[in-house]
Parts: sequence; C-alpha cells; structure tokens
Amino acid sequence: MPEHRLAIVVIGRNEGPRLAACLASVPAGVTVVYADSASTDDSIAVAGAHGAAVVALHTDTPLTAARGRNAGAYKALERIPDLEFIQFVDGDCTIMPEWLPAALDFLATHPEVAVVCGRRFERHPERSLYNAMCDREWNTPVGKADASGGDALVRVQAFVEVGGFADDQVAHEEPEMCGRLRAAGWEIWRLDVPMTAHDANITRLGQFYRRSRRAGLGISQCLDRGGAGRDPQGTAIVRRALIWGVGLPLAIVASLAVDARLAAVVAAAYPAQLLRQAARNRRQGWSAGQAVRVAALGIVSKFAEAHGVLEYWAARLSNRRHRPVTYK
Repeated sequence: MPEHRLAIVVIGRNEGPRLAACLASVPAGVTVVYADSASTDDSIAVAGAHGAAVVALHTDTPLTAARGRNAGAYKALERIPDLEFIQFVDGDCTIMPEWLPAALDFLATHPEVAVVCGRRFERHPERSLYNAMCDREWNTPVGKADASGGDALVRVQAFVEVGGFADDQVAHEEPEMCGRLRAAGWEIWRLDVPMTAHDANITRLGQFYRRSRRAGLGISQCLDRGGAGRDPQGTAIVRRALIWGVGLPLAIVASLAVDARLAAVVAAAYPAQLLRQAARNRRQGWSAGQAVRVAALGIVSKFAEAHGVLEYWAARLSNRRHRPVTYK
C-alpha cells in the first residue's frame, strides 16, 4: 500500500480509549491526520503518541464533523501534495484489515467512482437496544448508492473538485457532499466488505432522542442547501417526521374541538403504526419484546426528527446560527 496514494483522516472529541484503538487499527506506514474538536481529555496526546499529525480546531466557529474532516483532509494534502485517496474514519471506529486493500483496488479500477464505503457494524450491539438498532441501520444495500456514511474512502480529485464538505453543515454532511458529487457526474458505491467497527455507546433514551433530533436538523439543512435531489432519502425522512411528529398531533388537537371520539380515532393511528411496525420487526429477526420496543422507539424518533426539522427552520428564519447537537 504505497504511502503517497493514501492518507487516513480521523476526527474525534473526547473519545479516550476508542481513539487509541482507532489509531492502532491504521496500517503501518500510512500517513494519519487527527482533527480534534476541542477535547478536554488526552486525545491530542494519544494521537501524537500514535504518530498522527494533529489539527486542533478553534472554537470561534461551531465544531462540526464536516469542519474536522475538511481540516484533516487539507492538512494531509499539505503533507502529501500528490495524494490520491483519503480514508475518513470517526474516532470511535476501528478499520477492518481487509477494507483498505479492497477499497483502493475498487477506486483504482473504477475511475468514475468518487466515494466507496463498506459494511460498518457495531462493536457491542448486545450492550443496548439502541446499539443493536444502529447495527441494523448500518447494514444498507450493496452497490451504487446515493451517499456514504462518515467512514468512507474518497478520491481526492473528486473531493477537491466539489470543495469538500460544507464546514457549517451541522450533521448529515456526507449525503450533502455526495449529492454535490453525484450532480457533478461522480458515483458513490457500497461494497460487501467489512469496513469499520463502530462504538455508538448509546445507553439512554435521551441519547437516542438527541441523535434522531440531530438527524432531522442536519437533513433539513442539507435539503435547504440543495433541494430534494441533494438527498432523496432525506426528503422521505423529513416527510414522515412531519406527518407523525407534527401533522398527526395537530389533527388530534383539532379533532378534539369537534368530538372526543373523533380525536380518539385519529390518535389510534399511533398504536396501529406500532403494531404494524412490530410485526415487520419480528419478520426481520427481532425477538417479540425487542420488536415492540424498536417499533415504539421508531415513533419516538419521528417526534425527535420533527423537533430537529422545526429547530432548523426556526433558526433559519430568524437568522440564528445553527448549533451542532451531540449525543455522546
């Protein structure tokens, strides 16, 4: 794996031992840049001990994953001007040994592809239902895709051509950039190869809610930037969130003014949806108890996503700066 072809860009904030594990998973001899978002632990020292070049982001503007990835990428380009590929990875992930050879070979033989990603899975899905849900969420279809996640191998030529990530994108920055890449004629692909092991470490309902709220906020910003074509899947997510998290509650309140029984009929859409989704979850392999809990959390997520959508537009219409939402 020639060093001049590849650099690894890791982003993180207070990841502790997870960051050390991430850096230890990088193949020997590959240039690594670590972009730190104002950690208060020993992350910067850990990165330095592992031989990574460190970029410490200033707090004068909001700390976003997009900003960290850009800073790391351009630092890597300073060090290796003829760089061809950058593997982006979050500091709570480790890189699987089979991933980089397969991904580099794919990009080398498919010049029309800008971004390639593989299978991300949860390291500890057994620790919480939230982690198990993330593990299922990562298992997206193989083949040509609309977007990648945060862990992906990116062709530098394409990255520079579209100006990288949008620094101020508070979340959902990968689909936003991938939308611009697709518009420029590039392709995004997902391979059936293990790529990274992730540690979501979500153990509380509040974390789950904030993560879903963050999604609604970031998707809204992405769609506001580029319209439905920028993120087709995000359009559907926002639509469902507004129906279940805003439209139906308003319909219940409005029907109360007419007849309480009508309001009860409208409100019955929630338990009906829960039972429908639970049956679907059961067919997908969840146990009976898990199927119901996952269905209930799916409804909770719609309210959280709607919260993020409304939060985005409230800030947008009042010309306030959007602040990133963290869940860890």
